[in-house]
Amino acid sequence: MKNTKKVLALVLTLAVSLTTALAGCASSTVASSAAPAAASSETASVAASAASQAVVSAAEWVKADGASKIIAIITPSHSNPFFKSEAEAADTKAKELGYQTLVLVHDDDPTKQAELFDTAIAKKACAIICDNAGADATVAAVKKARAAGIPTFLIDREINETGAAISQIVANNSQGATVGAQKFVDAMGEKGNYVELTGKQSDTNASVRSKGYHAVMDQYPDMKMVAQQCANWEQTEAYSKMESIIQANKDIKGVICGNDTMAMGAAAAVKAAGLKNVVIVGLDGSDDVRDAIKTGDITATSMQPAYQISQMAVEQADQYIKTGKTGVDEKQLVDCVLITKENASKLSGFKYSA
Repeated sequence: MKNTKKVLALVLTLAVSLTTALAGCASSTVASSAAPAAASSETASVAASAASQAVVSAAEWVKADGASKIIAIITPSHSNPFFKSEAEAADTKAKELGYQTLVLVHDDDPTKQAELFDTAIAKKACAIICDNAGADATVAAVKKARAAGIPTFLIDREINETGAAISQIVANNSQGATVGAQKFVDAMGEKGNYVELTGKQSDTNASVRSKGYHAVMDQYPDMKMVAQQCANWEQTEAYSKMESIIQANKDIKGVICGNDTMAMGAAAAVKAAGLKNVVIVGLDGSDDVRDAIKTGDITATSMQPAYQISQMAVEQADQYIKTGKTGVDEKQLVDCVLITKENASKLSGFKYSA
């Protein structure tokens, strides 16, 4: 009996031990299976947080009214260093101020320009910086953008209407042409046969510059214009036109051009024809003409501060976006700087270091 009690006690002890062990295993299994669940929950939380941050990051470029923080920059072809400098200056300043940019080229085609304005409108751009494709042809596009709540800031070229664009910031083409023409007359000794190459007729700058030139040159009776032709701001066209003009006029003493690109074409044609000591003056202030001035192939140019003007437009756009006003007049003129061999080294990228 005594032995039976001992056996029974032993069995009970084993049973309790076994139950405890099984309970421990069960707890271990539950803990083990819970760990992946907790990890999964943590991973999901991290993923959700990252997604949320991505949304916030994207939202930083969108204003409360749904308009983007994109500034559209629309210019003629960047094959012309002047327009390339404009676009780069505006792009740099816009990014400094926290905007995204949409850099577009209209190639002086009003139809293409209208399509690019539509693109800016579709993307809900907060502003448009534009060197336009026509003083008359651009008015409708600017008005359409404004009706869509997008202000336009014009650079380099004006349009034939006020009140449509917020700003029209241009180089003082009349002043630039005047100082360039005076240098032209002085370099020719106030006499001799000369040629004028004019810019694109749809561009108001072409007529403003030509009038500025003649306001000075026509005062000198011994200055005789033997040819005046439009070369549409293009170097190759200027070269071709000059070739033909030179064949009929071997005694040319000077060529005055509406821009630097045409001046480069004229200089190449003059050199190819073997003419010597021909005075050539342009207007823009490109680095190519700067170098040609240093070598004596071109006499002078009037530098348009394209870089400065473009950055002014972006700064005014930023001010307008934030406050609803620019604090300055719509039409603004910035003086040109006469560049000759004496100060050519101070010019770079349409910026002048005084």
